[in-house]
Amino acid sequence: MDILSASIRDVHKKLISKEISAVELSDVFMKSIEKKDGEVSAFVTHSFEEAKKQAEKIDEELKNGSGISMLSGIPAAIKDNILIDGIKATASSKMLESYIAPYDATVIKKLKAEGAVFLGKTNMDEFAMGSSTENSGFFKTKNPNDLERVPGGSSGGSAAAVAADECVFALGSDTGGSIRQPASFCGVVGLKPTYGAVSRYGVMAMASSLDQIGPLAKNVDDARIVFEATHGKDVKDATSVLYPKKLQEKRLKDMTIGVPKEYFVDGMDKETENKVRVAIKKMEEAGAKIEEISLPNTKHALSVYYIIMPAEVSSNMARYDGIKYGNSTMNRNHANDLLSVYLDSRSEGLGKEVQRRMMLGTYVLSAGYYDAYYKKAQQVRTKIVEDFKNAFEKVDIIVTPTTPTPAFKFGEKTNDPLSMYLADIFTVPINLAGVPAMSIPCGISEENNMPVGLQMIAPWFYEETLFKAGEDFEKL
Repeated sequence: MDILSASIRDVHKKLISKEISAVELSDVFMKSIEKKDGEVSAFVTHSFEEAKKQAEKIDEELKNGSGISMLSGIPAAIKDNILIDGIKATASSKMLESYIAPYDATVIKKLKAEGAVFLGKTNMDEFAMGSSTENSGFFKTKNPNDLERVPGGSSGGSAAAVAADECVFALGSDTGGSIRQPASFCGVVGLKPTYGAVSRYGVMAMASSLDQIGPLAKNVDDARIVFEATHGKDVKDATSVLYPKKLQEKRLKDMTIGVPKEYFVDGMDKETENKVRVAIKKMEEAGAKIEEISLPNTKHALSVYYIIMPAEVSSNMARYDGIKYGNSTMNRNHANDLLSVYLDSRSEGLGKEVQRRMMLGTYVLSAGYYDAYYKKAQQVRTKIVEDFKNAFEKVDIIVTPTTPTPAFKFGEKTNDPLSMYLADIFTVPINLAGVPAMSIPCGISEENNMPVGLQMIAPWFYEETLFKAGEDFEKL
């Protein structure tokens, strides 16, 4: 078995049996990064020295006969908007180019307690705003399946690191599809948990009512292991909940699967549609009942998202003013007044996409437009939630394509923001509703030899339903 492509459980067995030490394991992945990342560019920051110390600690525990958890010694990559104490956290922005995290995010504390080994921080669209990782303030990450294509975004570095065997698993954040879309493009598994299931403390906020942290992994079981280690109530995040794990005895063959007609639209890539429909047919042949359903307010989801998300972005980004956060030293010598420091540092430190969303958000929140845009969008959001509630009275899970196309080439959509935003058309309704969803590979496009992703959606806090359905689908 190739250790680079092994699952968490398989690696754990090798550590327990002492076939490999944690230090040797981390060294294997560090060498993989050194060999491949010059081309893939998944990592913004390496933390090899810290990783070695973490691995040595696990080996000491094994030597002393102590039991280790499933994640002990497992090499991981972390999206660069999630804080690890003492390590750079740039959110792939020039604004935070030299920022060192002063504390651990709650998810990092939990993974440290489990003994996970952090190899470094992964590249992303700046402040998580983008769908291709072309908006990074530093460099573009490439899709390991085809270096001329994007890995997706905004968690493109995390998805690429998993796909390129540069780590066993990675963490990403998902505001409108930023875990699931790159998972689909790179051919890995990506989970967006129920809103509130995982603490957001220590994660740089983009849109606070939409953001959620989740795993990118090589298979469904790995995603489950990471999710179970990271979910739960956190007093430092008022939106987090005491996770009410829903028992789910059904397997895929006993489930009723809803297929929403609104998710198979004109303009969708034909091969993507074909691969997803073949996957649905396989599930039906395995015993699942397939039922066509309607989520009628899906047509409004993208419009609603691009009002609510920028509004929250404009509020959250206000802190990056070049004083407390951000680098304004270049401006202080020639700035005439405090306002000039603010304006210059934000103009120079923030990229075009970030500025675009901030301006849009400020506009929809402004006097005279709040009721017409933001308030109306929140009302329609309630209708989208009702659509999902009604659907889940009839079905166990909903299945859709994750994205309308496979990964596109660099530069294809950068000059047309609307075209780029449409890449998230199947993922944003899930964030608006707060339900959990997972992207799982369901085939390879014959036209360009790129992965196609299937999206499974479950009711609130029914992640276990996704895991059972996903595992059974992997066997098919």
